[in-house]
Amino acid sequence: MDIDLIFKIAGVGIIVAVLSQLLKRSERDEQALMITIAGLVIVMLMLVSEISRLFDTIKSSFGF
Repeated sequence: MDIDLIFKIAGVGIIVAVLSQLLKRSERDEQALMITIAGLVIVMLMLVSEISRLFDTIKSSFGF
C-alpha cells in the first residue's frame, strides 16, 4: 500500500469537508449531502483496486 493513496484519501476528505461546511453555512444542506456522498464514492473507487490486490494476495497465499 502506497503512502500516496493515504494522502489522496486525506486530500479528498479535506476538500469534501470544506465544501460541505461552506454549503451548510449557505443553507444548501441537500447539496452538502450530495458532495459528501460523492466524496465517499470517489474514495471507494480508489480503494477497489487495493481490495482486489488484497484478495489476489490471499488467493495466492492459500493456493486457490
